[in-house]
Amino acid sequence: MAASENVKESSLRYAFGCVLSFFILLLIGVLAFSIRLFSVIKYESVIHEFDPYFNYRVTQFLTKNGIYDFWNWFDDRTWYPLGRVIGGTVYPGLTLTAGTMWRILNSLNIPLSVETVCVFTAPVFSACASWATYFLTKEVKGAGAGLTAAALLAMVPSYISRSVAGSYDNEAVAIFALIFTFYLYIKTLNTGSLFYATLNAIAYFYMVCSWGGYTFIINLIPMHVLLCIVTGRYSSRLYIAYAPLVVLGTLLAALVPVVGFNAVLTSEHFASFLVFIIIHVVALVYYIKGILNPKMFKVAVTLVVSIGLIVCGAVIAVLVALVASSPTKGWSGRSLSLLDPTYASKYIPIIASVSEHQPPTWPSYFMDINVLAFLVPAGIIACFFPLSDASSFAVLYIATSVYFSGVMVRLMLVFAPAACIMSGIALSEAFDVLTRSIKFQLPGLTESSQIDEGDTSSGSVVAQNETTKTLKNEDLSKERPLKKTDKNEDLSKERPSKKNKKKEKENVEKTYVKSLMEKRLLVLPLEASVIAIFLLVLLGAFYVVHCVWAAAEAYSAPSIVLTSHSRDGLHVFDDFREAYAWLSHNTEVDDKVASWWDYGYQTTAMANRTVIVDNNTWNNTHIATVGTAMSSPEKAAWEIFNSLDVKYVLVVFGGLIGYPSDDINKFLWMVRIGGGVFPHIKEPDYLRDGQYRIDSQATPTMLNCLMYKLSYYRFVETDGKGYDRVRQTEIGKKYFKLTHFEEVFTTHHWMVRIYKLKPPKNRIRMKTKKSKAKASSTTSSKSSGSRKNPWH
Repeated sequence: MAASENVKESSLRYAFGCVLSFFILLLIGVLAFSIRLFSVIKYESVIHEFDPYFNYRVTQFLTKNGIYDFWNWFDDRTWYPLGRVIGGTVYPGLTLTAGTMWRILNSLNIPLSVETVCVFTAPVFSACASWATYFLTKEVKGAGAGLTAAALLAMVPSYISRSVAGSYDNEAVAIFALIFTFYLYIKTLNTGSLFYATLNAIAYFYMVCSWGGYTFIINLIPMHVLLCIVTGRYSSRLYIAYAPLVVLGTLLAALVPVVGFNAVLTSEHFASFLVFIIIHVVALVYYIKGILNPKMFKVAVTLVVSIGLIVCGAVIAVLVALVASSPTKGWSGRSLSLLDPTYASKYIPIIASVSEHQPPTWPSYFMDINVLAFLVPAGIIACFFPLSDASSFAVLYIATSVYFSGVMVRLMLVFAPAACIMSGIALSEAFDVLTRSIKFQLPGLTESSQIDEGDTSSGSVVAQNETTKTLKNEDLSKERPLKKTDKNEDLSKERPSKKNKKKEKENVEKTYVKSLMEKRLLVLPLEASVIAIFLLVLLGAFYVVHCVWAAAEAYSAPSIVLTSHSRDGLHVFDDFREAYAWLSHNTEVDDKVASWWDYGYQTTAMANRTVIVDNNTWNNTHIATVGTAMSSPEKAAWEIFNSLDVKYVLVVFGGLIGYPSDDINKFLWMVRIGGGVFPHIKEPDYLRDGQYRIDSQATPTMLNCLMYKLSYYRFVETDGKGYDRVRQTEIGKKYFKLTHFEEVFTTHHWMVRIYKLKPPKNRIRMKTKKSKAKASSTTSSKSSGSRKNPWH
């Protein structure tokens, strides 16, 4: 009777724990969603940044025309005169997800606009990412660590920076896909279920559809599989977790048009295929070991290993032959810049020019993950006690993500989930030790703790017996009997006797008692435990305050609408939308607009005008042509733009209000990118003694280039001095006229300036020459009218 009551009580506790965990997860999801709404509350429901505007435009096309037209869409509004095949050059995961959400909501008679769905897609998937973090961490270290990690991820500033309401970018859904793929891999590794392995391949397919960072998955998982093999942790569960992922995942990845045959032809995927061969060789060795005697096994292993080496050598030779013809050896430019941080600055300046591709500073780590930076080492140590396949994967994940985040600030986004997982493990283990220490030492709780130990001991013994049974079944499946002489003998070997069962039960009880004694040894003094818990709660409160501040102030402002605080109050700068509205209402539909590639997506989406280059950056030569035009004198720049059928040129200037991300600060990248294709553009010509200057000491090449003239034309009229608030100096050339361009619009705060190309001068000169010739002929005829022409 007592045993049955204990079982009922433990089952009730388990049910209560499940219900409590469910409600906590629900609150974490609400927190993750609501903390990302500051941008909508403080500003308005608007798309942020640059790339999200292209994604929004593509989603509009998808919902209006359908998926078949989307796959075959040729966009003639971008990259004039080349155009762009959208269906074959975009990762469709985000677009298809938002389009599906919009269609489902409208089918339920919830009439939301496409823009509203796009704005709130990232907060919705941030809640899903928090739940996926819970399941992943639960597989590694239990439910307590999972809940803590989920709460940390819901608020971590690094993830908030790319998932606020309005941040409609690929990372909005890709981080959820990344964590969920890792969870299904660990789940398959722990259970050996082919069902979860299939789901893992499907989740990987969704990740491939969503973001180019899927290569991180297809390299990290093979690294973990190889680590397990080398450390002697191979099992059938490892094979089931990996082999279907490579086969089915690669086939599904090849279905994505932007990836295609790159899934089997690029160097980013070769590691998975090599490990795929290795795990089959190891599986064959284990299989042979179970059916052969030791002598035959040695011969067979020698044969299998030799054949495996030959096959691996042949595969490596084929791969080397495939990539030998490529100058980058089959690696993409971004992958090479991760492996060699100096590669982009040397060979691909278009990649190095992007601010999010720069390495982060130490303060950015504190800004983006805050106190988690101090908890990560403790979480790594906790993963080694005990070390399992799941915890070793978590350690490998944090190690690789730390490296990549140190190379590129954008990949702090990949590091943030790993930091939350490790910090959740550290906090959970710390609270476990501290609360147990208090529980063992408080006089009122000692008796109940002893009763709890008695209750849990019976349940844990049963659970441990079940685990020992499953482990025995796995061992029997791994190591079969060496010789099969008779079926009855095999059955008698497999059936354990009553004495053996009794011995196993005693051993399990002994091990459990030993574990209880070890836990007793970890008891800390009561005062120290209380102080430590108070400090951890204080640390958590500081983390929450920092995350709320980051969400409300640092990462909520949309880049298209700027604000500043001064003594006069809040100032709003809406110059970008003012300029795009002017283009939309005052230019022809077929007019072409030239600008630096940063503003291409916004110009196409908001002004509905054709652009020369945009943020896709797929054609380096085309971007170099625009950079060369901006770096050239006015006449040469006019000829370049005129050859591209450009009617308007747009430049962003922040010298009046102090906006630092203007085109003058980006100008040296235009010079470098242009000079990489057109050698007559040389960076030293724009520098004075190695310094970039726009004052009176600037070089003549700098003072006469088109970017300088378009930015500072009539700037001296603002204050009489021409003082640039960004560069903190007076400009060098204050009074000049434009001969080939005319100013047609400048926004209220001078942030965006639009110029129109003047018509060709030679045609005007021909007209004037003809008129002069006619005038001279008429005067001569009048003067000679009195004389008679002898030839008539």
